[in-house]
Amino acid sequence: MDAPASVAQLIEKFHQERDYLKAASTKEHLIRKAYIDPLFSALGWNLDYSKQGPLVYREVVEEDALRVEGAMKAPDYAFRIGGQRKFFVEAKKPPVNLQDGHAAAFQVRRYGWSARLPLSILTDFEEFAVYDCRVQPDPGDRSSTARTMFMGYEEYPDRWEEIADLFSREAVLSGSLEAFEQEKSRRGTSPVDQAFLREIDGWRELLAHEIYRKNQWISRRDLNYAVQMTIDRIVFLRICEDRGIEDYGRLEELLKAENIYKNLCQAFRDADGRFNSGLFHFREEKDRQESPDSLSLGLEVEDRPLKRIIRRLYYPQSPYQFSVMPVEILGQVYEQFLGKVIRLTAGHRAIVEDKPEVKKAGGVYYTPTYIVDYIVKNTVGKLLDGKTPKDATKLKILDPACGIVQDYS
Repeated sequence: MDAPASVAQLIEKFHQERDYLKAASTKEHLIRKAYIDPLFSALGWNLDYSKQGPLVYREVVEEDALRVEGAMKAPDYAFRIGGQRKFFVEAKKPPVNLQDGHAAAFQVRRYGWSARLPLSILTDFEEFAVYDCRVQPDPGDRSSTARTMFMGYEEYPDRWEEIADLFSREAVLSGSLEAFEQEKSRRGTSPVDQAFLREIDGWRELLAHEIYRKNQWISRRDLNYAVQMTIDRIVFLRICEDRGIEDYGRLEELLKAENIYKNLCQAFRDADGRFNSGLFHFREEKDRQESPDSLSLGLEVEDRPLKRIIRRLYYPQSPYQFSVMPVEILGQVYEQFLGKVIRLTAGHRAIVEDKPEVKKAGGVYYTPTYIVDYIVKNTVGKLLDGKTPKDATKLKILDPACGIVQDYS
């Protein structure tokens, strides 16, 4: 497959302007509009946003460049088919060395891995790098770790078929990225849901040990509750930060003060006033049947375990980017998280293990997203057809398979 004439023109234009474009004062926005957008247009993608429909149906979503604490909150481009993300593109300025710069590589891999995408691209047009995002990123990785393709701009004509076979609109529509994922096995791959579950299992064991050590009057049931709710609340607030619902870095700021748990509890109280949800429920409320949480706020918790948890949720220690992590992945992690329970040994050591019913069933199983979407569309979707939001509030749904509450005290 030959490269379109427009690509040859871009190469010639870049060659002529290269010295100017590599100046430190060059704006990333200029590179994106003058070179990166036309490059992907040549691959068949529509980047003329004035000719696209509503945002939810767009095949290319260009994110606002929002820099927080030295790190970007979202990738520059998300390429989608049918509303489903297929790959990210992270753009840089030509002064940035993409071949040897590990920070930019970690950034794009973090986005792609968190979104559970097989591949994503890092480019400033001068250089073009493709990363296997199935490999869990680590801040200590080299720029070449998990890199599957690298080329300079002058190689585009000779390697156009290699690029187009993976990333052209036609190829992606035909399943090129799914085929890559199935055919190209790679050592060291770790899906984000499995990695995050292992992470919070470790947090649960750490918190359980520390909470019991400082509050030995606590029952096993209350210990399970306190640990689970503390982790749930921290993760929820951290996700809200990455998605622009909460001020970014609020939890991280708590690390600068003494008695982190006391300050964390204040953040939970504030969230109670904003979100009015069962996750944050600390005071009696009219017309609310469930009792408020009278346990968590009275606990003593040392700083050490909280520092470890919170630091692992922020760049650069964290491989997770919650702004792009699909909600179904979080749901699957949480479902498996609920399938475990804390048991105290005779030596008062906290051990996380599967609940008895989960052991009997051979593990936790969750319904694939596409089946959930089909069921909801053909049940609740039909009930809501033609109804207003006010009408919808009158709808009641019973899930007979949601399980029952078990007492593990």
